[in-house]
Amino acid sequence: MSSVNSNNVLLSVDPANYKDAPTEGIRRVLSEVTGHAIPKGEPIDLSDVESIRMGTTVATNALLERKGDRVAFMVTKGFKDILKIGQQARPSIFDLTVAKIGHLYETVHEIDERVTVEGYSENPISEIVDQETVENDPELAFGVSGEVIRIIKEPNMEDVRKVLKQIWDSGIRSLAIALMHSYIYPRHEELVAKEARALGFKDVSVSSEIQPMIKLVSRANSSTADAYLSPITSRYIQEFGQGFKGGLEAVGDKLLFMQSDGGLTSWSKFSGLRAILSGPAGGVVGYAKTSFEEDQNRAPAILGFDMGGTSTDVSRYNGGFDHIFETTTAEVTIQAPQLDISTVAAGGGSILFWKKGLFVVGPESAGAHPGPACYRKGGPLTVTDANLFLGRIYPESFPKIFGPNEDQPLDQDIVDSKFRELAVEINKDRGSDQPELTPEQVAVGFLTVANESMCRPIRSLTEGKGYSASSHHLASFGGAGGQHACDVATNLGISRVIVHRYSSILSAYGMTLADIVHEVQRPESTVLNDHSLVGLEERLEELGKDASKALAVQGFDDPNYVEIEKYLNLRYRGTETFIMVKKESNSTFVDDFIAQHEQEFGFTLEREILVGDIRVRGIGRSKLFRTQSPGKDLEKYGSTGGSPPDPQAKTRIYFKETGWVDCNVHFIDQLKPGQKVHGPAMIIDKTQTILVSPKSVATSLPYHIIIDILEDEDKKVDPNVIDPIQLSVFGHRFMSIAEQMGQTLKKTSISTNIKERLDFSCAIFSPDGGLVANAPHIPVHLGSMSSAVAYQKKMWDGKLNDGDVLVANHPAYGGSHLPDITVITPVFSRDGKDIMFWAASRGHHSDIGGITAGSMPPFSKEIWEEGAMIHGFKVVEKGHFNERGLIDLLYNEPAKYDGCSGSRSLSDSISDLKAQIAANNKGINLLKALIDDYSLQVIQLYMHGIQDNAEHSVRQLLRGVCEKFGQGQGKCTLHAEDQIDDGTEIKLKIDIDHKTGGATFDFTGTGRQVYGNLNAPKAITYSAILYVLRSMISDEIPLNQGCLTPINIQIPESTLLSPSPDAATVGGNVETSQRITDVVLKAFQYMGASQGTCNNLTFGYGGEEMKNGKKRPGFGYYETIAGGAGAGPEWDGQSGVQVNMTNTRSTDPEILEKRYPCILHEFSLRQGSGGAGEHKGGDGVIRDIEFSVPIQVSILSERRTMAPYGMHGGENGAKGQNLWVRNDGRIVSIGGKNTVSMNMGDHVVIMTPGGGGYGKPKYQ
Repeated sequence: MSSVNSNNVLLSVDPANYKDAPTEGIRRVLSEVTGHAIPKGEPIDLSDVESIRMGTTVATNALLERKGDRVAFMVTKGFKDILKIGQQARPSIFDLTVAKIGHLYETVHEIDERVTVEGYSENPISEIVDQETVENDPELAFGVSGEVIRIIKEPNMEDVRKVLKQIWDSGIRSLAIALMHSYIYPRHEELVAKEARALGFKDVSVSSEIQPMIKLVSRANSSTADAYLSPITSRYIQEFGQGFKGGLEAVGDKLLFMQSDGGLTSWSKFSGLRAILSGPAGGVVGYAKTSFEEDQNRAPAILGFDMGGTSTDVSRYNGGFDHIFETTTAEVTIQAPQLDISTVAAGGGSILFWKKGLFVVGPESAGAHPGPACYRKGGPLTVTDANLFLGRIYPESFPKIFGPNEDQPLDQDIVDSKFRELAVEINKDRGSDQPELTPEQVAVGFLTVANESMCRPIRSLTEGKGYSASSHHLASFGGAGGQHACDVATNLGISRVIVHRYSSILSAYGMTLADIVHEVQRPESTVLNDHSLVGLEERLEELGKDASKALAVQGFDDPNYVEIEKYLNLRYRGTETFIMVKKESNSTFVDDFIAQHEQEFGFTLEREILVGDIRVRGIGRSKLFRTQSPGKDLEKYGSTGGSPPDPQAKTRIYFKETGWVDCNVHFIDQLKPGQKVHGPAMIIDKTQTILVSPKSVATSLPYHIIIDILEDEDKKVDPNVIDPIQLSVFGHRFMSIAEQMGQTLKKTSISTNIKERLDFSCAIFSPDGGLVANAPHIPVHLGSMSSAVAYQKKMWDGKLNDGDVLVANHPAYGGSHLPDITVITPVFSRDGKDIMFWAASRGHHSDIGGITAGSMPPFSKEIWEEGAMIHGFKVVEKGHFNERGLIDLLYNEPAKYDGCSGSRSLSDSISDLKAQIAANNKGINLLKALIDDYSLQVIQLYMHGIQDNAEHSVRQLLRGVCEKFGQGQGKCTLHAEDQIDDGTEIKLKIDIDHKTGGATFDFTGTGRQVYGNLNAPKAITYSAILYVLRSMISDEIPLNQGCLTPINIQIPESTLLSPSPDAATVGGNVETSQRITDVVLKAFQYMGASQGTCNNLTFGYGGEEMKNGKKRPGFGYYETIAGGAGAGPEWDGQSGVQVNMTNTRSTDPEILEKRYPCILHEFSLRQGSGGAGEHKGGDGVIRDIEFSVPIQVSILSERRTMAPYGMHGGENGAKGQNLWVRNDGRIVSIGGKNTVSMNMGDHVVIMTPGGGGYGKPKYQ
């Protein structure tokens, strides 16, 4: 590479000068290296070329822009809408439009076939189907994992051929096939694929071939994405091959492409699905191969920091690539091995905004057109402009390619002007009583916020997995990385930054160093023990031979260059969290699994370890040149020093600590190994700018620039005055802490409810119990948790000590309903006298006892019927976990009531409560670290500061509402009312005062509390109002207690919204909360009603007394079901989504059937159920579940009598229906609330409501 002229710079697209940039690049390089000019357009002879290694963004761009191939999706009957519904959760909980990117397929076709798993893992009594039974029953078969499969229906191949012919005649040539349980029984998919290929389809993506892992939704998304992207990728490769003599066939295995997993593969094996992270993966390989000290003991792990124009990618390397097997890109959840790369929408082109008193960077980007303001195309201010304004870009190093004739330098004048105008606007908004900010302070403020936003995913990647960010080195690369690396490292406490001399093109350079990889994976289903390990080792050995053969075909027949890595995908019984464990020579799978589980999740379990998959990764090691490690070079040159380098230029740079300062500019190629550059300074070449910050020193090495941060950043912040820049930064920090709490809870929990459905929330609270920050989890939790904290604070005043942890769930004490158990941890000052803040987490526990399995009884009249009642209990006292007392509360106490049982899932509940404690501890440790950095006074100042900021935003919102409805008056009054299905009214009057921006929400006239369970504690109403106000603010602001400061809420006692302490409330949290939200939105005339219910379905058995006096072991399962969202003035309602006060995921159909005794026959959209209008309401869904054992089924739902309203002439959405389809064919409506003892073969069919329309329908 060093022998090639680096002046060859090509635009990625320049059709006026060349057809294809990579081909043109190869032509120019070969012309220079060989000394023989190759004419443009002439096919290039590659006979002297050893290898062409490429990455591509073709697949990524096609996915982001939805410009892939036309695809037909073929799926099991009953699941035609499975990818429209997906996981049923909204992408953004505060976006009332529920905007989604479109799905990938053009047409969908159902195949009338079905298999299911025989037996279920939640069965308390282990039942094994022996081989003789399978052989004698034609409906049973063994899957590839050894599990027994029941074949319900074989596909009718004549019908399949008709469907395929229909697809062919429509002009579609790309197929995606995903059938239920094909990951362990692929035969039906294979039959369909064989017919398709026989008919002429060449692009057939079969889910069981692409990635044979459990989860229909992810596997179907993967096959669809592959079918959507592979033809695009293939055509690109074919066109690329036309530039060479003999085409692609002559190129052979010389042409290799980088895959998302960090391995190269031949062009003939490269697929669209494996290409999504092709570019970023090259960068990870680049820094892994050039910056990690493999041969040094205890070398620090490396964090990759790849900052480009529109986004920044972060990753981690510690001697091995971290692979993940389920990722979401552009709202498509994909199952395929990918490097664990996190992306944040902050790059050089990210636009700078001043919004509602906060400095905001992105996520919008100026892109290449118009680009940053300095590009002379009328673009907005961006991160690049801030760097230019502050002198952190050396304009003389940029080519003169800007302006209309592409012959101008960067425009500094327009940038100066725009920052001065912005500073005037900011100072005007802040008021004359605040110190003025200079344009430089404004610019550096935006960079500070941008750096903090890039630190958030790094903290999640490290601290979220049990590592300290500060113990790493930072490898910086990408076009903009060098300008920010020192600041990002300083923020994270990292002491060393490593910048490769090719850092701006490290993704491409990484591909020259990458290995060729071939992966093979198969599903398994066995307990890991000494006996099973023998068979597993044999199967791994066979897969290893397959991988070796595949590599030999690609030229790796020398075993010295081949490595076979063997993996088992392992989990504890009763959990769904897998860890891919690599076989090491000096340890066992069991030991490594336990160690990794403890490292990442903080605990181990005394449970069986189960094998989900076996995997082999065959690696053909690259024989190409590799750079020397920076560690060895630093040992060689670091102490020599040499004479100080002469600067090639001088420039002025602005730093927050120093203001403007004269700095030396050094060209990289002029620095000799061992020479040191003391900051502040700038090191540049033609493709990169490296900023050496004050209090740091850079050492030049043959292949790297090493920057050592000599002193920690001075983190002194004025403890008396709120700075808007720091306000934005602390907003990020508080949110990051809440997110990591949620990440910890998800990982350490056991139950499907919390781990899979994500029915939990985490937050931090100020000393008075006010909400400070939360991760965007479940809206109904977030507003009501502060009530729980405040109640416990009052209840335990003077009785708490350091190391105490509280649990509570009673609605009269700040709870929502009993299954939602809140864990609250007070955090004391060092002297133990004062509570500095609170951390809390709330999770929905699948069974806490009561009269029905699942603890969501439809007909409860008193609160004791709904399960365990906890007013407030020290589950941990001075660090000691009180398990005996917890068992008493969850199991013994509920069973004392007539007809009631204790928890049917006691061990899961105890484990989940421990997970909630761990989540709180994560937040506490991170907050304490923040206090150590900035002081308690500063942290509490900014806790109140972000609450004040939210308060200001809500007051501005309400003033706008008053102007809209008040006809020029200083005040306005809004009215709305609605009814729950039993006719009880919810009435609301909102009085808004324009002068103050405050409002009174008065629920006088609301009906009495009911003799049922739809009573909603006051905290629920507070949550609903908080949610609506936050959702009506279009800009991103933190959700916190400040949103409610301008609000006065009046609720009459003993009403539906303020019940007595003994009233049943289990439905109030999930159902009445939705109706309150509808009423508030109706008062604001914002949109049509959404489905207005959570459709709470529970089933299970066990707990009741048997004839022998013993309790029957059992289980409880709970889920909420999506429906239609309401339409608004500019949008149609979304179909098949969770709405308003909930946002839980659905359990994947294959996991549902594997864990529980049921068959999901249908999960589809309920066509036509959305209300008509100028904008149509969203459709509800149909969910049809058959049970394979006698079982108790309960449904608790609303909008079965009162339809979701339309707005401004829009029609109502359809009401929901709940049906019991008995095994004798009889169909019975069970109403909105009921419990039914179903028999084997019975179905429950839930048809959820649609959303209300908006505006008069056109047909009127």
